[in-house]
Amino acid sequence: MRIGVLGAGNMADALAAQWARKGHDIRIGARTPAKAAALAERIGEGATGGTLREAAEFGDVVLLAVWYEGVQDVLRQAGPLDGRVLIDCTNPMEPPFETLKTADGPSAARRAADASGARVVKAFNMCHESVWRMTPPAFGGRPLGVPLCGDDAEALAAVRELVADLGCVPMDGGGLERAGLLEAATAFMVGLWVAGEDPSAMLPPPEYAGGDPRRTSG
Repeated sequence: MRIGVLGAGNMADALAAQWARKGHDIRIGARTPAKAAALAERIGEGATGGTLREAAEFGDVVLLAVWYEGVQDVLRQAGPLDGRVLIDCTNPMEPPFETLKTADGPSAARRAADASGARVVKAFNMCHESVWRMTPPAFGGRPLGVPLCGDDAEALAAVRELVADLGCVPMDGGGLERAGLLEAATAFMVGLWVAGEDPSAMLPPPEYAGGDPRRTSG
């Protein structure tokens, strides 16, 4: 798969390096092309670096991996993404994690979709970049589940493949309208972690969730 990466920071590094090792073709783009080229050289595996527009035009799938504040400018520089698959791993949050930067408006994922015209899938936003460097991300012998929110079946299928390439399990998080819930849940969990709490302790085993669940993910 041809993957364009918008951004040259830690999340871009972690995910792109994993996918490159799985044989995907990677093109890194950044507002400072030299940073993209340096990251591509560090990743190796045939990865290349250049401008945001070059990365956007290269990818069958495009990863949006920048700070939330820079999203709109990055998408403008990337150019038209109509119909492309765009993975949004951004988080519109900041301390003290009581509100989101999107406030009561659309989610970060919806704003990215509206600004780009892309088929957006929200994914990979719930974990620190160090988790995505693990091979594979597994805890207690159980592979990590990665919730996906999106409206387009083809786009979701492509991202599920990339999740599986990390050794993770894709989880059906519903349509893109649920991306705001995923962003808020992430902010809440990070707030607990910053306060010295263990967010994983608040989730009981599935059999105690009540009712008879119907699995919708593959």
